[in-house]
Amino acid sequence: MRLKTFKQGIHPKYFKELSSKEPIKKCPFPKRVVIPLSQHTGAPCKPLVEKKDKVERGQKIGKADGFISAPVHSPVTGTVKSIDKQPFPRFKSLDAIVIERDEKSEGKEWKKGILDLEKISPDEIRKKVREAGIVGLGGAAFPASVKISPPKEKPIDTIILNGCECEPYLTADHRIMLEYPDDCILGLKIIMKTVGAKKGIVGIEVNKMDAYNLFCGKTKDEENIDVELVQVKYPEGAEKMLIKAILSREVPAGGLPMDVGVVVHNVGTAVSITEAIRDDKPLIERVVTVTGKGINNPGNFLVLIGTPFSDVIEAAGGMKDNAAKIIMGGPLMGITQSTLDVPVVKGTSGILVLTEDETDIEEEVNCIRCARCVDHCPMYLIPTEFVKLVKGEAWERLNSYHLMDCIECGCCAFVCPSKIPIVQYVNVGKLALVNIKSKKG
Repeated sequence: MRLKTFKQGIHPKYFKELSSKEPIKKCPFPKRVVIPLSQHTGAPCKPLVEKKDKVERGQKIGKADGFISAPVHSPVTGTVKSIDKQPFPRFKSLDAIVIERDEKSEGKEWKKGILDLEKISPDEIRKKVREAGIVGLGGAAFPASVKISPPKEKPIDTIILNGCECEPYLTADHRIMLEYPDDCILGLKIIMKTVGAKKGIVGIEVNKMDAYNLFCGKTKDEENIDVELVQVKYPEGAEKMLIKAILSREVPAGGLPMDVGVVVHNVGTAVSITEAIRDDKPLIERVVTVTGKGINNPGNFLVLIGTPFSDVIEAAGGMKDNAAKIIMGGPLMGITQSTLDVPVVKGTSGILVLTEDETDIEEEVNCIRCARCVDHCPMYLIPTEFVKLVKGEAWERLNSYHLMDCIECGCCAFVCPSKIPIVQYVNVGKLALVNIKSKKG
């Protein structure tokens, strides 16, 4: 069988074996949760509660303020202790609602309902998905209700369910496919109905044959759903790469998947959509991989949104004595953390702990013009030019090199013999361009 894939990309060590066989366990409820008002792409939420208010598990506590936004809900029954700046995994701090859990009352639990897809309209689905606060759980955290609301002039013919999970170490999506296959498939059907797509495809990398075989069996009688096996390569799971691999369609520069008639959703997102539509359950918890050579008992955990990293790591047996670096996400696209007080947010796919011998920082030296970054860039960009222009503060010229098309996958930095942290320069350049645009109005 010839495996589907895209050109370029890299083949790092994956270390999936640390946690891939570990079933999903429930992380103990924390004593308090921190719910940031901006856990998604787009406008932050506006709080619906005040200090000292009593809240119930599943209650909406922050309303979406704008089309591209998503509300937030309380994962616990308890009391609002404060609404102020709190540590955040992606920035130094953000406005958040701090809730102290009432240990005597865990509050509402959700049982599986019965869903008749014929009796629910696309508009009802969109409304429920938005009200449930669902965002992309692969890491980008883009509001799911927006993705399933394409403009009429951009009809969608295919939905791709992304089960690749190409980032090293992470295995949450793999376990979701093995433990919630029916909910994954129902979520795919819900999305297909909402956008009017006639075709659904589940993309799974060949290093997850147990999931592939399971899904093939589950969909063997589904005329409109296929399961595609794709090559193990990073970043196979990036939506533009996956579309190219499976459908041989190329999303135009500056464009979106809907420009080529496709919507891509993560398998975890599909499960959350199923729970929202069938069970009326908001997004208050997610599966997180806790892994790395610096963790005593790597595994996959169902974690309440807002749980401090320290509590989640404790559930995995704590850190080893030689632990040196904590990352939210994986080693290539993840974000290094300076404190364990940061909360799990909707975009937290993993907590990775590396050891001292894995984190030796090699000194950056001058570019030797080897063009390896160009050879491996999945977006066909010229990363070495980004570095040169950022260092020279030639901000306007960055647009001509399509800086904003960079998906920050880190392939360039991974293969760079000069150890140039190219993605850091990309982030500086993007921020500069955004600031220039905002000043121009």
